[in-house]
Amino acid sequence: MQPGAQQQYPYPPPPQGAGGSGGGGKKLTRQMQIIIAASVAVVLIIGGGILLASSGDDSGQGNEAKGGSSGSTEGGTGGTGGGKAADGAGKEQAPGNTRSKVAFQLPTPEVTDVTTVNGSWITDTAYVKTGINEIVGYDLNKGTQLWSIPLPGQVCAASQHVSKDNKTAVAFAAAKTTADKNYQQCTEIGAIDLAGGKLLWSKSVKGSNVGDEKVRFSEVTLSGETIAAGGTDGGAAFDLADGSIRWKPEVSAEGCYDMGYGGGAGLVAARKCGSYDDPQVSIQNLNPVTGAPVSTFQMPTGVEYASIVSTNPLVVAADVGDTAGDGSGISDFFSIDAKTGKLIAKIPADADKYAAKCRSTEVESCQMLAVGNGRLYLPTEEHEGGGEYGDTNEIVSFDLATGKGTPDRADAGDRYTMVPLRMDGGNIIAYKRPPYDKGGQIVSIDGGTFKQTVLMENPADEAVRDAETGFLPDYAELLYQDGRFFMSDTTLSKPSNSSLDERSYLAVSFTTK
Repeated sequence: MQPGAQQQYPYPPPPQGAGGSGGGGKKLTRQMQIIIAASVAVVLIIGGGILLASSGDDSGQGNEAKGGSSGSTEGGTGGTGGGKAADGAGKEQAPGNTRSKVAFQLPTPEVTDVTTVNGSWITDTAYVKTGINEIVGYDLNKGTQLWSIPLPGQVCAASQHVSKDNKTAVAFAAAKTTADKNYQQCTEIGAIDLAGGKLLWSKSVKGSNVGDEKVRFSEVTLSGETIAAGGTDGGAAFDLADGSIRWKPEVSAEGCYDMGYGGGAGLVAARKCGSYDDPQVSIQNLNPVTGAPVSTFQMPTGVEYASIVSTNPLVVAADVGDTAGDGSGISDFFSIDAKTGKLIAKIPADADKYAAKCRSTEVESCQMLAVGNGRLYLPTEEHEGGGEYGDTNEIVSFDLATGKGTPDRADAGDRYTMVPLRMDGGNIIAYKRPPYDKGGQIVSIDGGTFKQTVLMENPADEAVRDAETGFLPDYAELLYQDGRFFMSDTTLSKPSNSSLDERSYLAVSFTTK
């Protein structure tokens, strides 16, 4: 998954300390971390500014935990489970030396207002990231600019999915923001060639419900050769190759419209009908070419929005009756038969126990979770660890056929917290957010045994650690592939007057290459 992709209005600011280790219910730990972080930042600034150290450990000491646990009590332990992963072996392998170095860092571009920079992808030659009125490809090793795709306006939505030939989809505004107009409507859909660095085509459409105006989109995704975009004006689909329209936006006489779509292995719509006070949300598995529903599942009463976690198998998240109470957008998960539209299992997700997140008004925005091996993998909330200071958590799983929890359990280890990023075959790629004196880790969790293998361990240098922990897992795009780890922002704001905010990054890259 990772993840990715997402609506373009400002997210609420994360709570102080969100996503970090040493949080949870231990106020003393949180205060200590804030004091330590502030002290380190002040010392570095007085000494002449924060510089990212890019040196790794060249000792040649590599992955002590190859094929087993992390090899470090503080870095995490093995896991519980048994057998082989149903989805097979993964492709990611531990390098001879798991100690990483900073490959590059991209400075934050200056903005005068809240600006969305959703969208990041990896190809064989480039790291591609949304910028200001452009999409830019950077050299994987050096971070130097390889190419830029200028756009008439800002990207407002981006697909997290990529075709086999490195094409993806974005939505963007038809004009740049100005001093007089700091918001432009998101009306343009385009196909991007990530390998060649080209905008292949761009289109806008008009719908019967908006007269002569262009339809406004808030989300876009990709499934096979179909680009699908949704919003309050309805949904539309385009052919990836040439941009021809496969179906046009339409809001029915009953006020029904496609809020958005989940892509990837299938194409699934979240459709809303009814009034504001009495909405009815349904999940429709679609034929990607025609848009015709293959099956429909009616969400329970009390659901205003639904998020597509996975299209194959079909898994949906929702906050039923606004009962989650923690801003996660999740009270329950629904495992659905995509062919018949029948409910297979409902999985309650107690907000006090589990830490995944879906932005409730966005259909394809869930983070910190993964689906594979017929299971749903979730991180637990932070709780007290075994050490004197610092919290920890685990990754656990639920059976999609029964909705019941399984014996699977991977421990983050004292003072680390762990979240799933994506599946790698039957293995789970996870990120471990570090404590105040360590670097973060990327681990592969065997889907059968739940044993952990360290793939990357980032430098513990203070400046590097400050840069790394500046990206919160639930407010950033985190991508790992073949010994390279990229962390990037999704939303930029006008800099504050605080000197502590002077050094920030659009993206940071770590590598074991």
